[in-house]
Amino acid sequence: MEKFVIDGGARLSGTVVPSGNKNGALPILAASVLTSDEVVVRNVPRIRDVEAMLDILRGLGVRVEWRNGHEVSLRADALPDAHAIDRAKAEAIRASFLLAGPLLARFGDARMPPPGGDVIGRRRLDPHLDAFRSLGADVTSGRDLLLRAPVGGLRAGDVFMDEPSVMGTENALLAAARTPGSTVIGNAACEPHVQDLARMLVKMGVDIEGIGSNVLTVHGTREIGGCTHDIAPDHIEIGSFMALAGVTGGELRIKDCVPDDLRMIRLVFERIGLRSELDGADVIVPGDQDLRAQRDVGEFTARVQDGPWPAFPADLTSIAIALATQSEGQVLIHEWMFENRMIFTDKLVNMGANIILCDPHRAIVYGRSRLRGERLESPDIRAGMAMLIAALCAEGRSEIGNVRQIDRGYERIDERLRELGARIERTAMEPVPV
Repeated sequence: MEKFVIDGGARLSGTVVPSGNKNGALPILAASVLTSDEVVVRNVPRIRDVEAMLDILRGLGVRVEWRNGHEVSLRADALPDAHAIDRAKAEAIRASFLLAGPLLARFGDARMPPPGGDVIGRRRLDPHLDAFRSLGADVTSGRDLLLRAPVGGLRAGDVFMDEPSVMGTENALLAAARTPGSTVIGNAACEPHVQDLARMLVKMGVDIEGIGSNVLTVHGTREIGGCTHDIAPDHIEIGSFMALAGVTGGELRIKDCVPDDLRMIRLVFERIGLRSELDGADVIVPGDQDLRAQRDVGEFTARVQDGPWPAFPADLTSIAIALATQSEGQVLIHEWMFENRMIFTDKLVNMGANIILCDPHRAIVYGRSRLRGERLESPDIRAGMAMLIAALCAEGRSEIGNVRQIDRGYERIDERLRELGARIERTAMEPVPV
């Protein structure tokens, strides 16, 4: 077990290059199971969740080879007859369930244990299973989920999501890609990483209409080829770095972004008080900003609410809370998607933040708070990053334990922060006496 030791108060300034999108990498790696040809994926983030997915793929029989720091080759040409995911490995990440679609479409069956992942609230599998049923699959629920296609394989059809589930849409895309005929996916998620998966499938020979919208038409094909694909930059990591610069007062250039993916993020952060600028594909956060939350017309409290794309991303609500603690004024944060996402706010309160948790979905943040260093434990990826943001602008020393959670989503975060001027070290945790 490791922890971060942070001495707060240093300005984070300089230039940073964002990693490949974590939430894009996992379904893209899963797509390699659709074909026996080689698939080469570049700009792959070296994070725990990616390693966990590659471990699952190896267990299925996929040949996995890292070619350099961020390029991986995958070949699923000799998978055994038993298309079952290892239970212990599936519990490591929720994205293990993204292999259900490819296995079902290519081989006609799959045995899927319940997936793991962050404990941020109930995360339904029903949209995935409803999509498979719409394509003709039979689903048997027990200790594991047993999925079986009808004789002759899945059938193209009309899929309608009862909620715009990101992973549900990705699983429907993956299954429909290798199902001959035209499948329409309605009420589809259209987040940047869903779009990136669709663009990869197009390279593999699948005709997909409506990429970027909430209605996708997939003209599936029985034979799918390999491809080489570059994962797009991670807009969640970019937003995290923007907040880090804002609370520490530093000037930061984030290179090679996709500006259209950041429109709502930049708009919401500006409402909280953080200005940013575009220079081509680079995002610049000017230094020495006087962060002040903007009030709505009529002097109403500013509100930040997440939602399906293109709304503000749910994965950035924790980061928005940490940013709001350093902005003069008050902000209502409404996280309607996950009922446990905001439970971590008591850690920030212990550091001196003025936060009222109204209910599991709403918190009012009163800033600007003078934070002090504390000992903390990271419960999930984004809460861990929010604590790291708070620690970097706090007075004194903080320790954050369970940093493997942060490592699941942020590559070499301590090393990259040191390059920007942060005083942060990774050390082994001392054993706790029983």
